[in-house]
Amino acid sequence: MSAPGGADVLTFGESMVALRGDGPLKLGGSMTVSVAGAESNVAIGLARLGHTVRWTGAVGDDEAGELVLRTLRAEGVDISGAARDAGAPTGLLLFEPRLPEVTRVHYYRAGSAGSRLGPDAVEHAFAAGPPPRVLHLTGITPALGAGPRAACERALRLAKEHSVRVCLDVNFRSRLWSHEEAGAALRDWVHYVDVLVASDDELPLCLPADGAPGEITDRAGLLLGLGVREVVVKLGSRGATAYTPDGELHCPARAVRAVDAVGAGDAFVAGYLSALLDGAGVGERLERGVTTGAFAVASRGDWEGAPTRGELGMLEGGDGTVLR
Repeated sequence: MSAPGGADVLTFGESMVALRGDGPLKLGGSMTVSVAGAESNVAIGLARLGHTVRWTGAVGDDEAGELVLRTLRAEGVDISGAARDAGAPTGLLLFEPRLPEVTRVHYYRAGSAGSRLGPDAVEHAFAAGPPPRVLHLTGITPALGAGPRAACERALRLAKEHSVRVCLDVNFRSRLWSHEEAGAALRDWVHYVDVLVASDDELPLCLPADGAPGEITDRAGLLLGLGVREVVVKLGSRGATAYTPDGELHCPARAVRAVDAVGAGDAFVAGYLSALLDGAGVGERLERGVTTGAFAVASRGDWEGAPTRGELGMLEGGDGTVLR
């Protein structure tokens, strides 16, 4: 399962301290403290499934940064490429449950250590050992500023030079950049990408600006024509569909009692990449992705409910199952 002498997956981005409230923030109340970040969520998910993962990023030289690094280290993620920035704080993320099915997210990441990440961090990560088998990026990191965007672009070029497979999860965040800004950056990346993961409404961000087809199948087909090997469309409660040159394959979602949808997309990516690293076919990749996504939906937190490899079969039991 693991890459001899190197990492199965290299990923980088900003991980923050996450505070989760129990109601409207303006009314006060209690909050729980954890960490969050799309890339580190995927890293933890993959590590729990037995893969070697290296996370590169920057945190502040503060107690919040120590929490981020300690959490990743405890989950078995390689943080040897992480840095402490004495001139900037660790980012902060607030989750505000406003309605039973609606959670508002408030970012405090402007000027953070993670937003000052640059190409040198990526150079160091690739020089630290044998190339990884997969480079995983998201559309969040380039939205943080010119430095992180340059880091992503350098990583894509290094991946191509070293024949490293690239997975991009579009993960559009309207609080961080506009559709126009995202499209201008991501369209140039498509030619480097092997596995593109997106929700159906995110696909146009990766397509030519002069107009994208309206049907998902047509959009995926156009991306395959641009060189992407697999287009994986996350459909939430409807599961996921993968499009490859051999056709399309759909996998329905696993039926679970939904508790918290935050982090479900990252969990899906971890499951999909895990099966890909195992050499599994597209159908098994989708199946593992919707399974790990279901664990996330059924648990509170961004990554806390991520399953280990031995737990993947737990959803086969019915309601009220007791494992003895």
